[in-house]
Amino acid sequence: MLTRNCAGGIVFFENKVLILKNEKSEWVFPKGAIRSEDSPDTVAVSRVELEAGVNAKIICSAGRSNYEFFSITRQRPVCNKIHWYVMEAKDETCVPNTAQNFLDGGFFPVEEALEMTTYGQDKSLLMVSFQKYREFVREELFTF
Repeated sequence: MLTRNCAGGIVFFENKVLILKNEKSEWVFPKGAIRSEDSPDTVAVSRVELEAGVNAKIICSAGRSNYEFFSITRQRPVCNKIHWYVMEAKDETCVPNTAQNFLDGGFFPVEEALEMTTYGQDKSLLMVSFQKYREFVREELFTF
């Protein structure tokens, strides 16, 4: 089995979260493989920019997830191990990158995004990340 280390972002703008629709019509979060010369945080920020055209900064770690699938192009099983980050966008402008096979995307209210998100573990990740984001926003409001 091929194991790939990846990183991605759960990106918020106010009470909305960024999700993208891929070529399989799955609603997912931006993520990508970590190359040996890159750090996970750098990959997360760059993939959000590449896949969605969103300029965002990292707030904190959101945790990790794993999933396995059979790669038709590689003709073997693949395990993606993903380090996720809670991120905040400067605005809600989103331009899904069609060259990266994204058909649609944008910032959606969290409740709506929970319904749209394809995978159960992504729904859980969204809820944990939104809680962390709200805590960060509250702290920012009370910082003098």
